[in-house]
Amino acid sequence: MKERLELIFKRVSIRRFTSDDVDDETLQLILEAANAAPSAGNLQARDFVVVRNKERKIKLAKAALKQMFIAEAPVVVVVCANYPRSMRVYGERGKLYAEQDATAAVENILLAVTALDLGAVWVGAFDEREVSKILDLPEFVRPMAIVPIGHPAESPGRRSRYPVSMLTHYETW
Repeated sequence: MKERLELIFKRVSIRRFTSDDVDDETLQLILEAANAAPSAGNLQARDFVVVRNKERKIKLAKAALKQMFIAEAPVVVVVCANYPRSMRVYGERGKLYAEQDATAAVENILLAVTALDLGAVWVGAFDEREVSKILDLPEFVRPMAIVPIGHPAESPGRRSRYPVSMLTHYETW
């Protein structure tokens, strides 16, 4: 039974990539896995911006607090929350649901990448306005994560975690 969860425990953050490309068919499979994530009302209030252009990747890396490893990945996926897609059904609370849809998709990207023996990392530290400008995002879309994807050039071990018992509360806090 536990072996079915192996992929989850195998996933690590990869910040160094080889120069090998990620082909379009593999990327399409990763994006399909992303969109298979849970979605409030099945509205799929998330969009994916795929970036392969070197100059644009450099701009994204600089907008992400100069995390230049982003520019070294062959492909970068910026996952965005699409507010109107969810708000048309859920009103103002739809903003939260769009953000949840987007972040669930990010986790699926990370798991799909791991399953395909690729590497990726969830980058959340970035200047939203600058990323929106670089990608020409409409004002109703919020970039939630930058995910550089490529063939790993490192093999980091898993980082330690708090014991689940320290994080778990039953019935009340």
